[in-house]
Amino acid sequence: MVDDNRRGDDERGPGAAYQMFVVMEDLLDKLKLLDYEEEVLAKHNMKPLSRHYFASSAYMPSNPGEQFFMFTIIASWLINAAGRPFEQPQEYDDPNATVSNILSQLRAFGGLVDFPPSKLKAGSGEHVCYVLDRLAEEALKERVFSWRRPNYPTEEMEEESVMEDDAELTLSKVEEEMTEEPDDYEEENVMDLEALKSRSNQSEARLSSKPDNILESNMDAAEWNLEVERVLPQLKVTIRTDHKDWRIHVDQMHQHKDGIKSSLKEAKGYLDKLQEEIGKTLEKVGSREKYINNQLEHLIQDYRSAQSKLSEARECYKQGSGGVTERTRVLAEITEELEKVKQEMEEKGSSMSDGAPVVKIKQSLTKLKQEIVQMDIRIGVVEHTLLQAKLKEKSNMTRDMHATNIPEPAIGAY
Repeated sequence: MVDDNRRGDDERGPGAAYQMFVVMEDLLDKLKLLDYEEEVLAKHNMKPLSRHYFASSAYMPSNPGEQFFMFTIIASWLINAAGRPFEQPQEYDDPNATVSNILSQLRAFGGLVDFPPSKLKAGSGEHVCYVLDRLAEEALKERVFSWRRPNYPTEEMEEESVMEDDAELTLSKVEEEMTEEPDDYEEENVMDLEALKSRSNQSEARLSSKPDNILESNMDAAEWNLEVERVLPQLKVTIRTDHKDWRIHVDQMHQHKDGIKSSLKEAKGYLDKLQEEIGKTLEKVGSREKYINNQLEHLIQDYRSAQSKLSEARECYKQGSGGVTERTRVLAEITEELEKVKQEMEEKGSSMSDGAPVVKIKQSLTKLKQEIVQMDIRIGVVEHTLLQAKLKEKSNMTRDMHATNIPEPAIGAY
């Protein structure tokens, strides 16, 4: 159960990144107690939640849209189960409004909301697990649910199977023959040791009561052998003992110790022999290597000198190839300039042999003369207009002058 006061301390601890997995497991148990399979999953035709469905991790697949829709469905159901009316959100509702309504209901229950609402829009993470776990607690309180101490069942000691192979007593020659018999007789034809002892005591008492005389058998040897073969499977004697007895373990330890010692002696001999052979082989290889090195010393020196000469030749080749590359680049530039010069000469030669420019010049001169004539006409028209304007202005001035020189009596006579 998550405590609101300690939640901030858990976030600062080293295990804060894994706290949401624990909260998610507790949440899943609470949802099962609230019967969410029938009331939520069956109603909306959804799959059951996994143990870490709302826990976010880089190593877990996530589907933010599906997880957010599942979060809103479960949150609305828990709020209704806690005794508060809450309308179930739809898939295409505004996520900000839905988250705000859920957080307002959580605050109404007294939950601590110290994180931004955008943390819930991812549909997974620590805050989603915290909100759902807090709402699940309120729903359990509404249904008056209380946690009880678990009742652990008493463990009964199981009867250990009797290992017959470790406590097997057979007669002298019967053991070798019994190994070839089928295992079907082991369960049916097992003779109890106590019954065997009682029979042996009765036979001894019977023999002691008889007089001491020589007994002779009148039975045929073939019939005796047939009877022995028939009774042979029943002669297997098994002691049923507790395998927890420390004496049996000690005997087994001694047997294993003796087997290890015997195996060690045999293996040690083989290993020593193998070590000697490997040592001799290494000595032969070393001596042969020294002989080969001595025989090939002059060849190695020749090879080294050839390697040095080859490196020098490669260096010279690199330098020569560098000069060739530079000269090739210069040649390409000169060729390009030559092509440009040739193109210019061709253009000039074609222009010199072509009479089109002269025709164009003549046409331009003719057009220029026509324009000059038109310009002269316009200039004459403008001069004539200016002359008329000047004459008109001069006549106006003379008229005005004559008007100002008229005597006053003449003005009064009018």
